[in-house]
Amino acid sequence: MLNALEVFTTVVVGLMVGVEFSVAFVMNRIFNALPEDSDQLARAHGGRMLGALMPFWYIGSLVLSAIWAIAGWHRPGAGLVVTAAALLIVSVIMSIVLLVPINNRGKTWTPENRPADWKEQMNRWDRYHYVRVAVIIGAFTLLVTALA
Repeated sequence: MLNALEVFTTVVVGLMVGVEFSVAFVMNRIFNALPEDSDQLARAHGGRMLGALMPFWYIGSLVLSAIWAIAGWHRPGAGLVVTAAALLIVSVIMSIVLLVPINNRGKTWTPENRPADWKEQMNRWDRYHYVRVAVIIGAFTLLVTALA
């Protein structure tokens, strides 16, 4: 049963990393290349769509990692899992404190009501997101290593 938990947790975290990596290095670059107001509209829609899903994915990944750490405490690699869970805690804190406030504003913007500094705010969100992606990649790498 523990093996199934380990694999399931690793897959869930790995998929989350893939989505967030894609947002950072694929989707946002596509959005930035769109004409006129399409970039802002695409980001607002993405913020609404992923903003509804990602909290469950982040918290779920953290809970699964914590369960793995507790259930596998006696096994080799437990320290790696604990460290991965700690990184996932950092990613959740970063999300709540840095990214969600910007996302909550941005997902309501339209070309008619967006602030003058909307691009600056999106660039700030992108910078924080790059750091968060690095943190969750670190957590995923530790989980994969713990499987070995």
